[in-house]
Amino acid sequence: MNANLTAGLHWLGHDGFRIEWQGITIYIDPYRLKGGPPADLILITHDHFDHCSLDDIARIQKPETIFVTVASAAEKLKGTVEIVQPGDGLTLKGVHIRAVPAYNTNKFRSPGNPFHPREKGYVGFVITLGDRRIYHTGDSDHIPEMAGIETEVALLPVSGIYVMTAEEAAEAARVIQPKLAIPMHVGADIGELSAAETFKALAGVPVVILPLE
Repeated sequence: MNANLTAGLHWLGHDGFRIEWQGITIYIDPYRLKGGPPADLILITHDHFDHCSLDDIARIQKPETIFVTVASAAEKLKGTVEIVQPGDGLTLKGVHIRAVPAYNTNKFRSPGNPFHPREKGYVGFVITLGDRRIYHTGDSDHIPEMAGIETEVALLPVSGIYVMTAEEAAEAARVIQPKLAIPMHVGADIGELSAAETFKALAGVPVVILPLE
């Protein structure tokens, strides 16, 4: 089962993933890429430099590439951009993409000033590939909206730096109840890879730690 759920799914470090599906190449938050095929779709959760990395985007963008992102990130991009906000859905190249909320509840730059404020409208994505759904939370804490997410695969941040801790991510996994959870937002100088193992021990759902590519 795990092999089917992770088919074509590549962890690129931090929050970055590449998904290969039926000849379509999808990137999510590409950052510090070591290479890779050009993108058909690039999904960007928010405008921070380690998620909307223009240098990395330039490595994989082709004339036909379509971006899906929030307005604040779209301002930085050149090409075809579909702007979304939480709750929006669209289908591109046979892939259904739904934008869902992503925000902090208890991670703050300073008192009362979260790293990812809800009012900014940052997003995660639920991506439907045939009969498989993949949920990428974006940079988020465990938020109430996660209870309404239906997905086979959940990509959950676990570092506790700007996002959920391993313990908080395990709570989110128990609420979402995916068939498979995959930890992210570790490595790339943001959090220790050991947090992924902590999450795996606590999650209460099947967990695969993908190799870092």
